[in-house]
Amino acid sequence: MKRDYTLYFFAALGSFLVVYIALPLVVILVKQAADLEMLVKTLHDSYVIEALINSLTTATATALIALLFGVPLGYVLARKEFPGKSLVQAIVDVPIVIPHSVVGIMLLVTFSSAILDSYTGIIAAMLFVSAPFAINAARDGFLAVDEELEYVARTLGASRLRAFFSVALRIAFPSIASGAIMTWARAISEVGAILIIAYYPKTAQVLVMEYFNNYGLRASRPISVILIVMSLTVFVILRWLVGRKANA
Repeated sequence: MKRDYTLYFFAALGSFLVVYIALPLVVILVKQAADLEMLVKTLHDSYVIEALINSLTTATATALIALLFGVPLGYVLARKEFPGKSLVQAIVDVPIVIPHSVVGIMLLVTFSSAILDSYTGIIAAMLFVSAPFAINAARDGFLAVDEELEYVARTLGASRLRAFFSVALRIAFPSIASGAIMTWARAISEVGAILIIAYYPKTAQVLVMEYFNNYGLRASRPISVILIVMSLTVFVILRWLVGRKANA
């Protein structure tokens, strides 16, 4: 039998992107390790710590809000055919293609002073750009659940709501959890819309830009490294927890 090298060829092609993504991460961590003094100084800066806390709390709040409203919408999109469904799905995906500075302008025009320079504004910006991940993940998760299983639960006396929680939601949980992680990750990485809507209270994403513009690369690099390590740590832990739940 002739040996097939297709997978090796594809792996070689795909490795370019793996290296391309990993290289900047490794380089910035190595360079910062050579400048520990600046890193320690940054870690003792209460202004930086406050910005990091703001980023974590607002991103977490955003993910929870996106799940609260996105999971029911994802279920409807998976289970129901209705006039205008394609339009709804298109609207859900719109934030992915709109430049984020434009998102900031749109939200500011729409809500004005209600969101200007506030935690509400930060969450509003994060929610707009990250909600599609929660909705689409929930929809795909529910599409993978055999609707017959819910019918069986209902024939046994369960209401549709109970069948949703006891059958559909449990089976679709890994997909929904992955969507929640991506929602959180997208929220904490948002900067363009936040710069326009809520320069204050300061988030770590905005603070990186401010330090870079005012003090240069050496001053902004430690905050970048802290944000990278913090985000990756949370991301890996959440992925591990979701993996354990899926394999349980």
